[in-house]
Amino acid sequence: MSYIDEAKAKYEKLKTQKDVLILSVESSCDETSIALVKNGREVLANIVSSQIDIHKLYGGVVPEIASRNHIKNISGVLREALAVSGKTLQDIDAVAVTYGAGLMGALLVGVNFAKTLAYALNVPLIAVSHVHGHIGANYISYQDLKPPFLCLMVSGGHTAIVEVQDYCKFKLIGSTIDDSVGECFDKVARVLGLSYPGGPNIDRLAKDGKNSVKFNYKTPLKDTYNFSFSGLKTAVVNYVHNKEQKGEEIVKEDVARSFQELVTDELCEKAIRAVKEFGKDKIVVAGGVGANSMLREKIQKASEENGIKAYMPVLKYCTDNAAMIGSIAYYYVLAGIGFADLTLTARPTVNI
Repeated sequence: MSYIDEAKAKYEKLKTQKDVLILSVESSCDETSIALVKNGREVLANIVSSQIDIHKLYGGVVPEIASRNHIKNISGVLREALAVSGKTLQDIDAVAVTYGAGLMGALLVGVNFAKTLAYALNVPLIAVSHVHGHIGANYISYQDLKPPFLCLMVSGGHTAIVEVQDYCKFKLIGSTIDDSVGECFDKVARVLGLSYPGGPNIDRLAKDGKNSVKFNYKTPLKDTYNFSFSGLKTAVVNYVHNKEQKGEEIVKEDVARSFQELVTDELCEKAIRAVKEFGKDKIVVAGGVGANSMLREKIQKASEENGIKAYMPVLKYCTDNAAMIGSIAYYYVLAGIGFADLTLTARPTVNI
């Protein structure tokens, strides 16, 4: 029997197995991460090797440098994950990996590593969407969370409102038509002279600012669930440049606060409106921007005012990590999807 035939047979049996231990790999951007997750909810280890200090020198992620550092780090991350979990490679039931979306070179490191590992261990390989993984971060943070619910997806590459009808059944309600919210944060941070990553630095700066700056901007697409952040980004850039040309003082704290207020107001308003329109009682936040303190406060407050239960991952699971990939991979197994053979390759974009 070939590896593929045997792996398929094992994959089918996993859904009836009492305990399923998945080793998961995440390398979509600048974090090299490997986790061991049991039954989609119990994290035995989640090791993340970040490249933030490297890319900070360049003001953002340099794809080639990210790929090289994934190659350099990934074996050591695996050894550490096994040591922390107290498990061996022989205990692994399946290997899951992010195959998209992300940086092609970075993704290929993780995909090829996972394929090699799955083949060597003679276990099934599971191809996981990075977008679905961010939703899975909430299943780790909240043991009682089950679909259906509405999800506000806010990350460096995605901004969307998604109806999660079941663990592996999704319906896109609205999305960005240009920049993602995370990308907008990074570009505004850059014009303010803040270092990478931009989002956390804007969040910190905004705490000392006032919502007093009036940009030449009106929130677009108000009557839809779609988003457009390119206009806001341009309005902030123009405001800063005009101030500089006139030699006027720029209070960066106020710019950061005013910008963040506009973004989080729109995200929160549309998310809560969607929950009510689609008859749900839960709102789930997913993605790196889900760590933003102002967004978390507004979602929590609006949810309480409208009788909605809000779920937001603990901060360490908001940003890219392999535990979230291992979590959603378990539900792929139960749904009978995601099995991959050794022709699996990376994809820079994936559908919700």
